[in-house]
Amino acid sequence: MKGYHDKKKGFGITYDDIYLINGARTPFGKLCGSLASVSPTDLGIYATRAAIERAGVKGEDIDQLMYANIGQSSSDSYFLPRHIGLYSGIPEGVPAVMLQRICGSGFETIIAGVEQILLGKANTALCGGTENMTLSPTVSFGNRMGYPLGRIDFKDMLWEALNDTAAVPMGFTAENVAKKHGITKAEANDFAKSSIDKYLAAKERGFYDDEVITMNSTVFESEGLNPRKVRLPRKAVDFTTDENVRPANLESMAKLPTVFAKDGVQTAANSSGIVDGAASVVVANKEFLDTKGINPLSKIIASATSALDPRVMGLGPVPSIRLVLEMTGLTVGDIGLFEINEAFAAQFIGCEKELGLNRDICNVNGGAIALGHPLAATGTRLSLTLSREMQARGVKYGIASACIGGGQGTAILFENPNA
Repeated sequence: MKGYHDKKKGFGITYDDIYLINGARTPFGKLCGSLASVSPTDLGIYATRAAIERAGVKGEDIDQLMYANIGQSSSDSYFLPRHIGLYSGIPEGVPAVMLQRICGSGFETIIAGVEQILLGKANTALCGGTENMTLSPTVSFGNRMGYPLGRIDFKDMLWEALNDTAAVPMGFTAENVAKKHGITKAEANDFAKSSIDKYLAAKERGFYDDEVITMNSTVFESEGLNPRKVRLPRKAVDFTTDENVRPANLESMAKLPTVFAKDGVQTAANSSGIVDGAASVVVANKEFLDTKGINPLSKIIASATSALDPRVMGLGPVPSIRLVLEMTGLTVGDIGLFEINEAFAAQFIGCEKELGLNRDICNVNGGAIALGHPLAATGTRLSLTLSREMQARGVKYGIASACIGGGQGTAILFENPNA
């Protein structure tokens, strides 16, 4: 284990003998779709129970729980990570913590879990993130103090969350990247269509069958605690659908108006979908794996987080990926697969241009433009998807990364232990 910090490049760390065993995610429900009424806590319980099972471990094997949630959207959200642990079969004596680095939060839970293991505070950690963006509330700040006459003020927290008040709204950061790199609307649409096409092809060949769980209405119980009843719509029986996905047509996409800038490139069709969902993974050290005889999906080699001008927030993966490569002595050419979150098409293309990436090995099963971006869950989903595809292709190294609101980026380097 070796740490690194530089106020211009970022900070990071290389790891020794830490592994991502396996994980699971819920299907991602579209805005106001089949998961609209399911609390983020319950989404997290669904994903966590499945992750523990698919990792081939038991709840009692988990030593730490690290979970993320960005937009608090249920009345018991203060207790979210603790409740996820208690209702997922994790022992009562195992503490839980919630982390928040906006779009990088899913990564942050993995990084924190790994560090807890390396500090000797755990052998295993359950890491993940959950988001119900549909349930994001309409709020009235200061209502406890009353209102001046005629000035009752409410805010839509989902809408407000898209605006970085220090700089520009999130969508405008993508437009700034488009201007910087001369990216056209047609290029953005081409990339968006390729993302959707890749997802549909992956779905058709069954790639997501071992990643996405089947959801039904249920009751989560834990001895001595109140049961949690979860009801899905009647039509959502054996629910496994990433509902944001719809086939893309370039002619139709070209007709859509831009959302953020009059002469811009970003439309509803080439931006990430607003969805509800959760993802969880189990990480552990080599000692635990040897004791249990478990073959993990991937080895976690290094991670880095960097910061940059918030007005070009979408380029956040560039410095973080460069730092991970520098710390490990690798080059872009050594990496067989990339998963870079598709917050916006122009944002991804900008990263692609600056890093000199080969698009053929990026987001090969589709990305957030297709299946959506449930903020806290995305980093976990990217890590799991990448690790699974590395196994399928026999690729040695892969990097998962995302830009982060406010001008940050996180990247994690994974190695295929079987390659």
